[in-house]
Amino acid sequence: MNILMHICCAPCANRPVAQLLDQGHQVTGYWYNPNIHPFTEYRARRNCLREYAAEIGLPLLERDDYGLRPFVRAVAADIDGRCGKCYEMRLFETARKAAEAGFDAFTSSLFISPYQQHERMADVAARAAAQFGVTFFYRDFRPLFREGQQFARDHGFYMQKYCGCVFSEQERYLKPAKILP
Repeated sequence: MNILMHICCAPCANRPVAQLLDQGHQVTGYWYNPNIHPFTEYRARRNCLREYAAEIGLPLLERDDYGLRPFVRAVAADIDGRCGKCYEMRLFETARKAAEAGFDAFTSSLFISPYQQHERMADVAARAAAQFGVTFFYRDFRPLFREGQQFARDHGFYMQKYCGCVFSEQERYLKPAKILP
């Protein structure tokens, strides 16, 4: 199957890409992440992915727009509920691109993260697939998470500390510090 994989970052994508390739699928990466802020974070994740894709010969398509204003406009009315809008922005765009470019199916490296709202993402992807007439290739990549993180550390990948949006970065810094005994 010829699959377009939305990729949020190389640390999340490395094991899902490897698994799909090992299973005989053709995989093309797709970079579209208007949620990632600030620009230095966006650039670090994008550049790490570019280097990884070049290293393994992964075809990579990019919609390389730093989307601060569109993202903030999309989530401003409900910042606490922003994740659903973020999933919609990225997965609907990936489904559109997959249909436009003639891929058999699409998926996302987001499905590796135990920190994401997995069922909600799957629902959004299914709706996107229906709208654009392309198959959503569902795979729960979460069992590969720790292995993927270790692979990323072993290969010197840029490792982010938050999901990507400026609001999640703020939450990271506002969490109460753990006090060790």
